[in-house]
Amino acid sequence: MKIIYLIVPLVVLAGVVVCSVAFGVTDIPIGTVWESIIHYNASNEHLIIRTTRIPRALIAAAVGACLAIAGAVMQVLTRNPIASPSTLGVNAGAAFFIMLCGLSLGISGQQAFTWVALIGAALSGGIVFLLGSIGRDGMTPVKITLAGASMSAFFASLTQGLMLTNGKMFDQILAWLVGSVAGREMSQLEAVWPYMAAGMAIALLLSRHLNVLAMGDDMAQGLGQSPGRTKAFGAASVILLAGGSVAVAGPIAFVGIIIPHIVRYLVGTDYRWILPCSAVFGAILLVAADLGSRYIAMPKEVPVGVMTAIMGVPFFVYIARKGRRTS
Repeated sequence: MKIIYLIVPLVVLAGVVVCSVAFGVTDIPIGTVWESIIHYNASNEHLIIRTTRIPRALIAAAVGACLAIAGAVMQVLTRNPIASPSTLGVNAGAAFFIMLCGLSLGISGQQAFTWVALIGAALSGGIVFLLGSIGRDGMTPVKITLAGASMSAFFASLTQGLMLTNGKMFDQILAWLVGSVAGREMSQLEAVWPYMAAGMAIALLLSRHLNVLAMGDDMAQGLGQSPGRTKAFGAASVILLAGGSVAVAGPIAFVGIIIPHIVRYLVGTDYRWILPCSAVFGAILLVAADLGSRYIAMPKEVPVGVMTAIMGVPFFVYIARKGRRTS
């Protein structure tokens, strides 16, 4: 029966992607969308579809899938129900390094930005895990949350400082920092998809080990598993997924918190199902959020990061309160 929670969402995802391509400031008939794929004629509508709408929908789907998987992996690695690339400072670190290298050092190009984002995500994530593990009791959900919040605030402050010193690019930088897939090109997705695919593959290959790790380090060791190795590979997958997402779409928040909880409610605690289902549900969420963002202040568009924040903050509060009652 669990396969239903994968097949039906895949059909929904296909429909949402088609709607994302067809609808917006300029609505385009579904038939024209299909014609632009099989019989491209360089008309204005076909140009909009090929150069703007399709890349935007595919990038939103890829980023949503990556952030959802990264959130699911981080939650089992840290045993923290609100862990995600945004709450533990991974996105903030990647964004700061892109800002630093792009504005201060003059580095440009999507491939270079991708490497810079991966380095920033790795450094920030490493510091958070180090700070969260200090002490005789090791890593705890409270300590890792405090460490993540501190690093997020630290890198956000540094990023704002850089923005103030580069006033001419303030509007463009601000739109990217909020998180957006508008105006992205297919070449940007082509530059990051190998890293995204590698991160997804690592996470899926770890799914059985994550099931054991979820029972505790002692239990995992008793069953012949190395918790340290599992956590190292899990962290690598998170860095690839979050770094690639930030490089192409900016630091979009809350997808990694919302989706894993919804998926666990539907399919249970088996990460062999949680991870692939999270990818599909995450893609649906971000594509749908991007589609909805076009209608809030039409003809202007609201960055998709604002939409995910509107949906995510109440969910975040609910999970935090639920965790407090449980503890």
